[in-house]
Amino acid sequence: MKLENLTFKGGVDVPHFKELTDGLSIEKAREPEIVYIPLHQHTGAPCEPIVKVGDIVKVGQKIGQSEAFVSAPVHSSVSGVVKSITNMATPTAVNVKCVVIESDGKDELHESVKPKGDLENLSQKEIIQIIKEAGITGMGGAGFPAHVKFSPPQDKKIDTILINGAECEPYLTADHRVMVEYPEKIVFGLKAIMKAVGVDRGIIGIEKNKPDAILALKEAIKDEPNIHVATLKVKYPQGDEKRLINAILGRVVPSGGLPMDVGVVVSNVSSAKAIAEAILEGKPLYERVVTVTGQGIKEPKNLLVKIGTPFKDLIEQCGGFVGAPGKIISGGPMMGISQYTIDVPVIKGTNGILVMTEEEAQPQKVYPCIKCGKCLEVCPVRLQPLYVAGYAIKKNFDKAEAYNALDCVECGACSYICPAKRPLAESIRLAKREIIAKRKSK
Repeated sequence: MKLENLTFKGGVDVPHFKELTDGLSIEKAREPEIVYIPLHQHTGAPCEPIVKVGDIVKVGQKIGQSEAFVSAPVHSSVSGVVKSITNMATPTAVNVKCVVIESDGKDELHESVKPKGDLENLSQKEIIQIIKEAGITGMGGAGFPAHVKFSPPQDKKIDTILINGAECEPYLTADHRVMVEYPEKIVFGLKAIMKAVGVDRGIIGIEKNKPDAILALKEAIKDEPNIHVATLKVKYPQGDEKRLINAILGRVVPSGGLPMDVGVVVSNVSSAKAIAEAILEGKPLYERVVTVTGQGIKEPKNLLVKIGTPFKDLIEQCGGFVGAPGKIISGGPMMGISQYTIDVPVIKGTNGILVMTEEEAQPQKVYPCIKCGKCLEVCPVRLQPLYVAGYAIKKNFDKAEAYNALDCVECGACSYICPAKRPLAESIRLAKREIIAKRKSK
């Protein structure tokens, strides 16, 4: 199997701006004085608090859980006192119930945080249970609970685990630095996933603009005959899991389908690292690496951050703003979510905080569609964005659905390439929400 210089059909070449942080080692962020930990940081059912105001908690202690299968427990990232449980804004643009904890500065670990045994002696069920109890979710996308992804139905025969190290989103380098600094943990996490799912082949996909990460992972797998590194062309959105599957394995996930429909399970490199730490150290997912970057930030950094830390704290640790910020985005410029406040907390899926200057954030004039077809050429899903968006603007969501709006991965390639600067991706995203809401109402 060829595993070099791979890619998919479609996509766009975008400026990367990764040089701001790709050479900077991960720094441990300052201990937050107060954390605001959302009880819904993942796809699926929200958690309910299992602590109350006034309780003393420790690092790694479970503070929220749900009986639903598609959910993931939530843990305290500091030791201290629960001050309140209240609804608050989060980076996902929705208000959710949060546990507010005042840190005592001791960073005292909970008694449950201890190694879970040797991987060789753990069964498939034990590995999946460890992952579930650690609250591990996808850390590069929608935040899907990892234990659900690793428990495919019996009729879905999985033969390959892909680890996503593409990190194609401009500016972001959190996964890049994790690969450079923790390659052994990523490989350990991959081996744990392979054992949990019962497969013999693992592949780590990395874009070619990360040569140090490629070198580090190739060195880490030199004694692992069933694990390989695939190098990918630098193209956006190479990191979309279905594009990754197509590029590396040549398989096409059907419309409305999942990777398991073509025999594949995909996990992010940071999720693999978290799985390794859950087994080796008994550490739940209560911290992650976040890239704080952009022309509007004084000292861009890659920070190891406690979940629940306010964006404001991290921006201050990076020297603050360069002048007045034009736009603050959770994530990157293509798929990130603009924020109206910096008082929102870091969640499990927060891979970056991008600060743009006022000049960069100036709105562009929108012109009528000239039917050039460029959006069709670059769409990685082979949709017709101009029609889907057009029906969305007219609020004809049934017609938008007929044009397969729900297959859109919201990568933004169509909006980026459009010479008329039409908000294609935004309009399609609106259509998707309306279609899903209508289906739920039925």
